[in-house]
Amino acid sequence: MHVGRLWPITLCVLVGALMLVSCRSMPAGTSTASPFHPLNNAILLADNTAVDAQGQRHIEQEIFDYAFRLIEQAEQLVLLDMFLFNDFQGPNPETHRALAQELTQTLIAKKAAQPELPIVVITDPFNTLYGGISNTYLNQLRTAGITVVLTKLTALPDSNPSWSALWRTCCQWFGNKADAGWLPNPVGDGKVTLRTYLALINFKANHRKTLVVDEGDTWTALITSANPHDGSSAHSNTAVVASGPIALTVLQSEQAVLEFSAPHVLTQTPWPAGTGPEALEQQLSQQQQDTSARIQLITEGAIENALLAAINSAEAGEKLWLEVFYFSHIQLQRALVKAHQRGVEVNVILDPNKDAFGREKNGIPNRQVARKLHQAGISVRWCNTHGEQCHSKWLLKQGKGEIELIMGSANFTRRNLSDFNLETNVRLIASQEEAVMRRALALYQSRWNNQPFEGAQGERHYTVPYEAYEDNSRWRRFLYQVMERTGWSSF
Repeated sequence: MHVGRLWPITLCVLVGALMLVSCRSMPAGTSTASPFHPLNNAILLADNTAVDAQGQRHIEQEIFDYAFRLIEQAEQLVLLDMFLFNDFQGPNPETHRALAQELTQTLIAKKAAQPELPIVVITDPFNTLYGGISNTYLNQLRTAGITVVLTKLTALPDSNPSWSALWRTCCQWFGNKADAGWLPNPVGDGKVTLRTYLALINFKANHRKTLVVDEGDTWTALITSANPHDGSSAHSNTAVVASGPIALTVLQSEQAVLEFSAPHVLTQTPWPAGTGPEALEQQLSQQQQDTSARIQLITEGAIENALLAAINSAEAGEKLWLEVFYFSHIQLQRALVKAHQRGVEVNVILDPNKDAFGREKNGIPNRQVARKLHQAGISVRWCNTHGEQCHSKWLLKQGKGEIELIMGSANFTRRNLSDFNLETNVRLIASQEEAVMRRALALYQSRWNNQPFEGAQGERHYTVPYEAYEDNSRWRRFLYQVMERTGWSSF
């Protein structure tokens, strides 16, 4: 066939692929909102990083210490789903804590002590750079008899369709080969293949961060924004730990990931009695439906719905407090501006988007969003970062009667909220007297007002004023809009 006649066929194939990837929906069991469950002794955990008056950095951590304790006491099951599980650090690395090694050793020690204990680790292919490198920690887990599942990202919709249509057509079939590359590793030492880069720019992920274990005579789940990642070990983060039916709900949401990523794990894993759908249904039928303190699991697009509902329902005299690592979601911005115009007090803490594992970033998208919020009269402060990131993603709504808390893995971006990434959050509603809400309010006020949190000795400077990172560049505003709307971005 004449070469000149091939291009219309090629164009039709690409247009058809683009239409197909644009119509792809989330897999079954994802993008869901559970029923509300009773809030049984929920705990808020916090990792805080700040500087004192002399500029010395102080790091106070709780999340993974608590996670390790939960793993060590488990008797029936350990299931983790963690986005970053590696020691990638880039140049000038943060060397505060070797979290990937600590988690690996904790899991291997638990498996050695109880060889029959089912331990399942779900993670993202980014940890092998999409097959381009070997991951020492995941290999050690497999050698120890622990089940490791790399999420099948091709089952997810494409947030960057202009590239993914081409990639699905021409490139995904070639696979990858570990430790056989010739191009520089974008996040560390060594070399990777071209196929690593071609997969990377699909910009999709299993971004969840959860842990489910048995604890005594109940089940417990930890939902967090923190990763077992050495380069992230100094970040500020938050987590919620909750027991009862909510933990089984989290477990079943993770089994949905196994269903499309590694269905054989569902049939071959000896799941403990009392963890199946029928057990959860029985607990749901027995729980109090009118409880004042309640918790709900929300994943993927259901997180967007919950955030918009919380903001849109806020009334004059109520408060909305947000702290977010990445904030670019256009509808959420508009909703916050309208809430402020209704007389709602809106305070927003944002990461300045300047630090990325030893590399300097350009402030996109947060500085452009902060400008819009600031011009609308909303109070904005920046996390006072020094190499680390302000990695929490949460919203507090202080109403006239109840407090609502939404937190977890999801950044406030199109990719994280609009059914592209896998994400897990929880939504808590309770009175201000509930211990978990008192601690959440105290944590936010500590960070906003630069007050030591819960007995920290000496001054703590968690945040700085809006003017510290004000950015009025028209070019970067335009670039942010293009990146958010097209999917050509890493946020």
